[in-house]
Amino acid sequence: RKSYTTNRVNGNIMLFHGYIKLPKLKMVKLKQHREIRQKHIIKSCTISMTPTGKYYVSILTEYEEKITPKEVERVVGLDFAMAELYVSSEDEKANYPRFYRQMLEKLAKAQRVLARRVKGSQRWNKQRIRVAKLHEKVANQRKNFLHHKSKELATSFDVVAIEDLHMKGMSRAFRFGKSVADNGWRMFTTFLAYKLQEQGKQLVKIDKWFPSTKMCSNCGNK
Repeated sequence: RKSYTTNRVNGNIMLFHGYIKLPKLKMVKLKQHREIRQKHIIKSCTISMTPTGKYYVSILTEYEEKITPKEVERVVGLDFAMAELYVSSEDEKANYPRFYRQMLEKLAKAQRVLARRVKGSQRWNKQRIRVAKLHEKVANQRKNFLHHKSKELATSFDVVAIEDLHMKGMSRAFRFGKSVADNGWRMFTTFLAYKLQEQGKQLVKIDKWFPSTKMCSNCGNK
């Protein structure tokens, strides 16, 4: 994905009704994902283009907000699971659909067609976009699922304890490259962290050998 970031200086970045003003560009029409609150100050924008030719604008804002720490009542531990994403201390599984694995056959077929095209030709470029769209679909499915699961946990619990894992190391050491890429654990924990923080709740990282799922989430006994 190609991208660049530009800082807000002297009002050179502004949002209007369905439009955004960007430096060195005219007013650009956009589909806004969510409204920016009144007390938020725009600091910068990152404009990116996907391999399928879609453009996105990510807006960084600054604001002051006092977050009151939530009284701890409900705690859960999550163990990383390659196939399921996680297994909780309450013996619940995420039931991760493994979107990439489901798309492998279509991807392989589309990539074989691409390999037969003359690189740089019009037909090659059309097929390249078809392959990119399949990858984009998988990425969006994964992202939506991880947002849903992280919101569900952040709503239900005050403290979530997770394993502190080095995913790149796991990918290389155990040759789990495709499985790790499909799993999205790092993205999931990033979503979970900010969703908890916004509510005054906590994400706690613990040693990967700590038996979190073998302990009671209320009293701490094994």
